[in-house]
Amino acid sequence: MTTKVKICGLKEQLTLEAALAGGADYVGFVFFAPSPRSLAPEAARPLVTRARRGGAKVVALLVDPDDGLLEEVVNAVEPDILQLHGRESPARAAQIGRRWRRQVMKAISVAAPGDAEAALRYAGAADLILFDAKAPMGATRPGGNGQAFPWELLAEVKDKVAYVLSGGLSPDNVAEAIRATAAPIVDVSSGVESRPGEKDPALIARFLRIAKAAHQS
Repeated sequence: MTTKVKICGLKEQLTLEAALAGGADYVGFVFFAPSPRSLAPEAARPLVTRARRGGAKVVALLVDPDDGLLEEVVNAVEPDILQLHGRESPARAAQIGRRWRRQVMKAISVAAPGDAEAALRYAGAADLILFDAKAPMGATRPGGNGQAFPWELLAEVKDKVAYVLSGGLSPDNVAEAIRATAAPIVDVSSGVESRPGEKDPALIARFLRIAKAAHQS
């Protein structure tokens, strides 16, 4: 089975085109001001229109959003998936999915044994779990920090939830990650950047080529 790929934190037409040309299944847009990848909802609208024409599903990433921001993003972007990357509870995740009639992807931070088990609390509340590395001390954002986590920490949980593997992935390690975890979807942001917030079209193309060719164990 070919692994699906999400390219997250896109801001420009050039890098979006690289993602679509390489066969990205999902493209992510960030609506969280502290992130160097953040966009205003209206600024994302033309990129989203192009992404849909290119056949990719649109993911809107938010961190502990209030209802006002959710309404603004959903109206402007009409995402397929709302990615919740903060401390949203299972009840809040479920409420967001119901109210805005969107699939919900909930990020779970992993650093130590037992962390991944938090995903089980979201059964029925989230459609997808995104396993990401726990942010380092002092980080201003919960994801996109280029950190990886030991993939074996997913062993007891990954067959019990629909999930996306994230956290420190790059063209250099994504094939190994897919072999080790059999992840159905992989997500990359900082691993295809020349500097924080600046995507590199060549790295996007390379990541997609390697991920699509990788064989699951």
